[in-house]
Parts: sequence; structure tokens; C-alpha cells
Amino acid sequence: MAQVNLNSKVLSILENKIKLIQNEKGAIYLVGPVNLPVNLYGNTVIFQWYCWLNCEEVTEDFQKIIDKLSSVNLAERQQSSVLVYGDFKNGEDAIIRLHSICHTGDIFGSKRCDCGYQLKESMKMIVEHGTGALFYLANHEGRGIGLFSKAMAYILQENGYDTVDANHMLGFVNDSRNYDDAIRVLRALRIKPVTLITNNPKKIEALQASGLPVAGRKQLWGDISEHNKNYLKTKINRSGHLNEDGTCCND
Repeated sequence: MAQVNLNSKVLSILENKIKLIQNEKGAIYLVGPVNLPVNLYGNTVIFQWYCWLNCEEVTEDFQKIIDKLSSVNLAERQQSSVLVYGDFKNGEDAIIRLHSICHTGDIFGSKRCDCGYQLKESMKMIVEHGTGALFYLANHEGRGIGLFSKAMAYILQENGYDTVDANHMLGFVNDSRNYDDAIRVLRALRIKPVTLITNNPKKIEALQASGLPVAGRKQLWGDISEHNKNYLKTKINRSGHLNEDGTCCND
């Protein structure tokens, strides 16, 4: 592996944009903010973008971390990131979304789920609110089973299984997502209360269990069609997601 010989000016620029967050497996390296102009429903909105990387090595000698990047092949390992809008650190009232990556919904616009709609709509809600953040969680595809397994689960769904049973038939639990790293990054960016954009009470429970102050919840239902209505019903009836009236199947 060839060493990256950074001059002092370049290294000082990067060091000022990297934050070390320790976790039980080593460290999270958070890089940013980066000005990111985003096309949101035809309007250009400027977000502040951060990305983070999990690493076993814990060091504030960021030259060591940069030296390793070219040999790690990060392109084959998705990294999570966060879009921040407004004065997220100091604003009294901020809303956030913990959004799980959905390759088919977010990128291709698939109507089999509501993920693409939720992604764009939550960004719109954050901008209209004035302060907030959208966490884009890269290791959450298919509620944690990965894209290849999700494709097989879709085939089972086309043959009569619902999304929960399809996961079980492939040997997976219904939902294996973990929010610990996102919560650590959230803590590094803000310690004041947040309102969570979600229909999933497990996300609220994860924030509350971490000790973070949760001011409330905003629901996010929409884009319901013949292609995803059974999927959305399964979310409520089997995964415990909250209805538009704030109840789930067990209430």
C-alpha cells in the first residue's frame, strides 16, 4: 500500500473536518460538513452533509486513517451519512428522520414500498420546519437483510408470502436494524431534544433508551397504491407500525 503524502495545508483542511466518536468496536470517523445543494421537488436547497466510517483503529492521527483508505475498497462497503438543515446544533426545535437505505425505492422509485416517498417528503418537512437532519443508514437495506436477500424476499412475496414471512423463510428475523451508530453521530451534532419523523415506535424506543430527549413524533404516511397497500398493512398488522391515528394493531 502506497502512503498518501499529504502536505500540511491539505492535512489541516481535512483534520478540521473530521471528528472522532468512540464506540464499543473502535471508532466512528465523522467527516463534514460539506455544502450539498439538493434538488428537492424542483427547488435547490442547501444542506450540510456529513458521512461516517466505522473503524477498529482509534486514533486522532488522521494521516493514519487517510493512508488506509485506498486499500480498504470502501466502494464495496456502503457508508452512512446525514443531511443537516438549519442551526441543528443550537436550534430549540429540530426534527429528524432515521431513514433506512432502500435501493429500489430511493433510487429507482419503486412503488412496492413507500421508502422513496418518505425520503423526499421527510427532507421537505425538515426544510419547511427550518431545522433538522436526515440520517441515511446504509446497512439497513431490507430491514437489515441486504439487497441480494431482499431480491429473493421479493420473489417470495410475488408467490404469496408477506414481507415478514418472506424474511423468516430466508432465515432472517423481521427487523435486525440497529440505530446505535446513528445515535452516536446525533449526539455529536446535537444534545437538545428532537422530534422524530417516523411511523415506527422502535425508532422512538431506541432514542429514548439511549437517554436522548425526544420531544415528540411526526407521522409520515402517503403514496399508498395498489402496489404497496398490502406491504403497508403488514407494517401495521405484523411489525407494529403506528396508524395515522397513532395506534397500532395491538392497541
